[in-house]
Amino acid sequence: MKLNNTFLVFFFVFLTSFSQNNELPQDYLTKDFHKDRREQLRKKMPNNSVAVFFANAVRNRANDVDYVYHQDPNFYYLTGYKEPHAMVLIFKENQNVQGKTFNEVLFVQERSENAEMWTGTRLGVLGAQDQLGFRVAYNGREFKSYAIDFSKFDKILFYNFKNDVRDSKDDADLYDLIKTFKEKVSFDLIQLKNPAGDNMHRETKKRIDTPLLKGFMASLREIKTKEELVLLKKAIEISAIGQLEIMKAMHPTMSETEAQGVHEFVYKKYGAEYEGYPSIVGAGNNGCILHYVDNNKTLIGDNNLILMDLGAEYHGYTADVTRTIPANGKFSPEQKLIYDLVFKAQEAGIAAYKIGTKMDKPNAIAKKIINKGLADLGIIASEKTRHSYFPHGTSHHIGLDVHDPGNYKKFEENMVVTMEPGIYIPNGSDCDEKWWGIGVRIEDDILVTKEGPVNLSAMAPRTSSAIEATMKLPSVLDSFVLPKLD
Repeated sequence: MKLNNTFLVFFFVFLTSFSQNNELPQDYLTKDFHKDRREQLRKKMPNNSVAVFFANAVRNRANDVDYVYHQDPNFYYLTGYKEPHAMVLIFKENQNVQGKTFNEVLFVQERSENAEMWTGTRLGVLGAQDQLGFRVAYNGREFKSYAIDFSKFDKILFYNFKNDVRDSKDDADLYDLIKTFKEKVSFDLIQLKNPAGDNMHRETKKRIDTPLLKGFMASLREIKTKEELVLLKKAIEISAIGQLEIMKAMHPTMSETEAQGVHEFVYKKYGAEYEGYPSIVGAGNNGCILHYVDNNKTLIGDNNLILMDLGAEYHGYTADVTRTIPANGKFSPEQKLIYDLVFKAQEAGIAAYKIGTKMDKPNAIAKKIINKGLADLGIIASEKTRHSYFPHGTSHHIGLDVHDPGNYKKFEENMVVTMEPGIYIPNGSDCDEKWWGIGVRIEDDILVTKEGPVNLSAMAPRTSSAIEATMKLPSVLDSFVLPKLD
């Protein structure tokens, strides 16, 4: 029997993907999940509309070295595609283009023997159809000749572009996909200040809508599906175990970098691919810097607290867990007073994570408790005194982003939202010097259920007494001693 070339290529792709998939984790989101997410978006879209999403750009680290590629969360949510230089079109109604009837089409980066030798196997068109479930898929370079008339749609939904996409030598890269799309919808023309009476451009501009799409995606992503919760819970538990292990391993002569490394080793041990965001590990006064990421203090110090805000990213889903602990295993009187005040505010806030409650309520509760507590301690003059010791909010969605999109109206079932009050009193503050350098944040990831809030990160001790007790336990890292280097 003579086999045609198309069959041979498909058979090769199948064998290659089958062999590779057997060596990969088996708990990724399924193609049915992504297909359902596209269908749910389609239900929200207005009649006669198309939604357009692009893959994330490749980010350059330095010279000829790029950062490890990370897919745009919305693009991954809707497609499952993890590679760069791609776009997807999702239509409200069925389309008939080039003899095919469909309501979605995926454009992917082309397979290349030379490129794959350097950077790994690509899915290609056949892989996208087989593994991702797209019935209609093309190589990216085919978008230029793709006979779709965007002028016929009442709404063209897409996120506005940022000036951070490089033009590579590949004439079908993300830069060229965006350029071609802009040409097809006359994007550059409508961005210009058009003369009065230029009705064509004004009408085109009316059809292009970014806020509408952002609202649709926020409504979808703020409520987690059963499949998402499995991965998100695992990311959170991995992160909580990281906090637990560093409590046992901590000692005053440790560096911030080493403490960060303990967390991230635990992440890798459990198969988490990345950190969900740059790790924040601040000792002493560094803990008063909200997004401190230098993590280069070589000695944490005997009398310092260390604030550790980190989250594992597992199969795309990221946790966000913060603990603050005493380097020597024992809170000083002042440290304990501040810590227990933050904990009290957190507990009261978590209790408000109930279906139907306004999402700004936990923040208001925490602010009131902390303001009263700071006044009682003499750190501020009264509860109404304006100050910067608690300068941030307490609650944000987590998921594929550490700050996941949401509408932030009322708590709904299967939302996962952080609760993270904090107090930060940097050196030189307008209060008694005994409080200086104390920075405390406690952050947990809360699942909203019909039965009430569930703390998914509770595996990491939270009370001051539980932390002190945990820090007395032996660590598996106690005997992990490396040779000294000059």
